[in-house]
Amino acid sequence: MKVLVTNDDGINSEGLRLLAIELEKLYDVVVIAPDSEKSACSHGITLRESMVLEEVKLEGFKGKAYSLSGTPADCVRAGLEAMYKGQIDIVFSGTNKGYNAGVDVIYSGTVSACAEANVYNKPGVAVSAQYKDGESEFSLAAKYAVEIFEKYKDIVLDNKMVLNINVPKVSEEDLAGYAVCELGEMVYDTFSVEDISDTKKLIHLKERVFTDAKAHTDRDFLKRGYISITPIEYIFGTPDLIDKFRKI
Repeated sequence: MKVLVTNDDGINSEGLRLLAIELEKLYDVVVIAPDSEKSACSHGITLRESMVLEEVKLEGFKGKAYSLSGTPADCVRAGLEAMYKGQIDIVFSGTNKGYNAGVDVIYSGTVSACAEANVYNKPGVAVSAQYKDGESEFSLAAKYAVEIFEKYKDIVLDNKMVLNINVPKVSEEDLAGYAVCELGEMVYDTFSVEDISDTKKLIHLKERVFTDAKAHTDRDFLKRGYISITPIEYIFGTPDLIDKFRKI
């Protein structure tokens, strides 16, 4: 099986390197990742300019690795269409520095890279690790991401879906286990506005306000020391709603 690995933290991310190395123990792996950090870029793609693809070396990784002057979704498109057309079986994205849980999956470049794989009828696995006290447990996340994929591999490969995995920052001994669950709470960003001239203002992101996590959702399990596993299906077209509109 051939795996494409990407991320939104950039080609030099430790989380990316360790995930690629762990996957390479079992699979044929190629890496194409942004040449710089592209966090929170969601599903943006590059349309009006050429992108630079450059082969790079990742310490400890034996396969081919490339940086791309584009977004995570661009990296997937480059891998599936330009470089390895017809060869890639699945896309792994991560390991991201910080959770992609709850509503944050909408903004996440990590998760959106897997959603782009779905556009090309390929499944994706998004992997994120809690960022706390300036660190993430990238080795633990890589180990369990592969273990979880192996457990659910048949379901993942048979469906056009994203398997979203989040790993808390705890020791392996303190890990409570892992739980299959729904997406959790909403996040509301608050802003401040500053006048800089008669016609211009600066808008600053002031605070991220998290609502209480509902029981048995990803944020709830993560708070309790579990790895969260959330299958996400992107449905383009809703027959029930279309029928309602047609009846009017």
